[in-house]
Amino acid sequence: MSVRIDRVAMIAEMARKDINCNRLVELSGVSRVTVTAVRNGKSCSQETADKLAAVLGRDIIKEGS
Repeated sequence: MSVRIDRVAMIAEMARKDINCNRLVELSGVSRVTVTAVRNGKSCSQETADKLAAVLGRDIIKEGS
């Protein structure tokens, strides 16, 4: 199943928590390519969304995805 991340919420949470892409990769275990793709609006797997949400918060997952 494909999930969309709210890219604005993701970027805002990264800024709020002072986490850059490299740090998000380290904390989430998601590849840099995938993090960059998601930040640019691409969809991702539920597993990837869960890993990113664990670091940044559930508010980054778009409703109805």
